[in-house]
Amino acid sequence: MRADFIFYLIIAFITARYLFALYVDHLNLKALDANLPEEFKDVYDREKYRRSQDYLRVNTCFDAFSGAVNLIVTLTFLWFKGPGWLNRLVGGWSESWLWRGLAYGAFIYCVVLLIALPFSIYHTFVIEERFGFNKTNVKTFVTDQLKSLLLTVLIAVPVYLGVLWFFQRFELGWLWAWCMLTIFSLLIMYIAPVWIMPLFNKFTPLDPEGELSHAIRRMCAKAEFAIKGVFIMDGSKRSSKSNAFFTGLGRNKKIALFDTLIERHTTEELVAVLAHEIGHYKKRHVLQMMLTSFASSALMLFLLGLFLKSPLVFEAFGVEGEPVHAGLFIFGFVYAPLNFVISIFQSVLSRRNEYEADRFAAEITGQPQVMIDALKKLCADNLSNLTPHPLKVFLEYSHPPVLHRVQALRKKGTG
Repeated sequence: MRADFIFYLIIAFITARYLFALYVDHLNLKALDANLPEEFKDVYDREKYRRSQDYLRVNTCFDAFSGAVNLIVTLTFLWFKGPGWLNRLVGGWSESWLWRGLAYGAFIYCVVLLIALPFSIYHTFVIEERFGFNKTNVKTFVTDQLKSLLLTVLIAVPVYLGVLWFFQRFELGWLWAWCMLTIFSLLIMYIAPVWIMPLFNKFTPLDPEGELSHAIRRMCAKAEFAIKGVFIMDGSKRSSKSNAFFTGLGRNKKIALFDTLIERHTTEELVAVLAHEIGHYKKRHVLQMMLTSFASSALMLFLLGLFLKSPLVFEAFGVEGEPVHAGLFIFGFVYAPLNFVISIFQSVLSRRNEYEADRFAAEITGQPQVMIDALKKLCADNLSNLTPHPLKVFLEYSHPPVLHRVQALRKKGTG
């Protein structure tokens, strides 16, 4: 196989992936139905339903434009053998592979960050503002960016250098790198609720004597779930959207409810949402997704180890000497087709788990209708798309469409 064939094949896949995404988004927009589904007439009026569809159209156009810019920049960089040019540039700065690798990665990261930043600003302060979601001020936005940059330096950079070191020093570098990443991921999952997440949001323990706390304790006792605490997160600091999530490991497990969620839902609905999150833990979905992630990272690193021994791919992008740092960057494009397939599998698994967590919540609370009401309110408050195209759902949705979840709960309630 010739190097130029590999080069054009990768270029073709990158382009085809973008065009295919455009086609799927086109189908998704065509699937919009002007008639409000009967199931949602109690939470949507005609105006809100129209706004939800406008929100989808605007975000779809925004994604298409930002994707086009990224595509042009990527193809231009690759077409003019940017990976090779950058490798020669950093090679003139230092003879140390570590410093060359750091400089190479820092350049790529800064370019990606500078391209993404204007789009992030526009999406936050124009699109989200237009539809009434944005609560972020300039100070919070800038502070978030600086905190993220600091975490990248403190966390991501050592991991990146560790991967370079293992592949540079060991024949089975992929295995050592995978062990490091797995241990590091578990550590981050353990400390994130205590040390990282509070850097961005305030987590206030739920009043232990309030009506909601008593209702939660009764539900947890029924579910045989030992809960350390439920926290209210100041999500309204950045957005008016609502959510809830389960995070952490061991004694640092944390269930967080957005303050916007608490403001808009009844006690029974909040308990149902919390039961859904506990369902993910009781049904071992958290462990399942974690093991799936570890397995996919093992496969990726194993293939990376094989790739780094393939001089033809380096030659295709004008890189001399097969340096690990350049190989990591190029491998991302080579691995993309397989990663696309893996992401579909993970989305299918995630959607199945959501149905199972919904059923768990309905069984524990004994009130499927309450879970249905909570889902419908969440959908309306976040202006979710009620009629996504099946192909869009199959390829990208980690959660089933709300209408499908409601129908499954109604079937459960009558089963």
